[in-house]
Amino acid sequence: MSTRVNMPQLGESVVEGTITKWLKREGDAIRELEPLVEINTDKVDTEIPAPAAGKLLKVYVGEGATVKAGTLLAVIGREEEAIPVAEEAASTSISNQEKGGAAQVRPRPARETGGEVGFISPVVAKVAAEQGVDLSLVKGTGLGGRITKKDVLSFVGAQLGGTAMGGAPAWERPGEGDLFRPSELQFPGVSAPSVGPGARAPLDGEVVPLSPVRRQIAEHMVRSKTISPHVTTLMEADLSAVLAHREANRIPFERDGIKLTFTPYFVLAAASALKAYPEVNSSWAEAGVRYHRAVNVGVAVSLGPEGLIVPVIKEAEQKSLLRLAAEVNDLSRRARSHQLRTEEVQGGTFTLTNHGVSGSLLATPIINQPQCAILGVGAIQKRVVVIGDAIAIRPMAYLTLTFDHRILDGARADAFLAKVIESLEKPGF
Repeated sequence: MSTRVNMPQLGESVVEGTITKWLKREGDAIRELEPLVEINTDKVDTEIPAPAAGKLLKVYVGEGATVKAGTLLAVIGREEEAIPVAEEAASTSISNQEKGGAAQVRPRPARETGGEVGFISPVVAKVAAEQGVDLSLVKGTGLGGRITKKDVLSFVGAQLGGTAMGGAPAWERPGEGDLFRPSELQFPGVSAPSVGPGARAPLDGEVVPLSPVRRQIAEHMVRSKTISPHVTTLMEADLSAVLAHREANRIPFERDGIKLTFTPYFVLAAASALKAYPEVNSSWAEAGVRYHRAVNVGVAVSLGPEGLIVPVIKEAEQKSLLRLAAEVNDLSRRARSHQLRTEEVQGGTFTLTNHGVSGSLLATPIINQPQCAILGVGAIQKRVVVIGDAIAIRPMAYLTLTFDHRILDGARADAFLAKVIESLEKPGF
């Protein structure tokens, strides 16, 4: 009896995934639990093993296609067994024409309140509900006139007098939304992988197709700027205490196998400030502001040319500097080797972006939806400062807080950022 391979649900709030690479081709023999297909969800690549042994009889969804959980991807069995017809896999495919996939979709009945809209994916329905769009008024450009995410957002942009905003991802429950990758950030002590020796430079005018990761970065950034009124406040921190503590503890930490970078200090300071100002550890909801009990801090990790990913340190407010440093080391290592689990990039309530490691002094990062704010850390530089009536040289860094002005006003945002700086300048490590 043949065995169906369906798109798995790789997390409680994951509604779709992208086929990045088939590791077997039609007709190939495969052993049970042998890696079969690579799937990207929430910007995490996961190898899916074969549920049974046999031959890969049929592949229904091509590489680059995005489909929802439960979609029939392939069938494994014996050569003489019957292969399900393509229509059985069709009704659950999402945006395959846009992504280059092979599956098709089956129309659904017209809505009672409007004209014929055909099949509507969960992603399109959610975006339309969030934007208050009557889908019967939207012209579909997808396969067979199907309405796509891009169509809905283009309609919203036209209504607002703006331009098309491009496709948008499925935004999940507030506080559990997936994390974007701020494109200007790197991770302390982590070098970006170089381009392989076999790679060629793009030709003049050549259009290089977007990778799933880069497409998601673009969608998340555009999406965030259309949702939140962004405001950025800037302050300067004296990191003398941090540098002194790190120098005194760097070697003892290394004896325990932990590399002590500056990032754990910023995570610790942010967690302390988030407990003092819980409105920053929140997210916007139409009914009001949703507060989060746990302080889950996302930290950007550079993947080099591939982009960035933001693993989340859960319940950071309960952890010591040693524990935070160990988690930073572990998450950054596994992020670079594509070994993160989907749940490790979900559930963030606040994000830290350490753009200073690449020499950047100042940045205004984009808010990581649906969070309230994002902290940017600039390069540490020795500068001349005035302390009392004396001139001194101190290791200084600019810290920026970009916040959602629907939730925070300037005074509270400034108070929060001042608390972060106080925790860095008068630490209780």
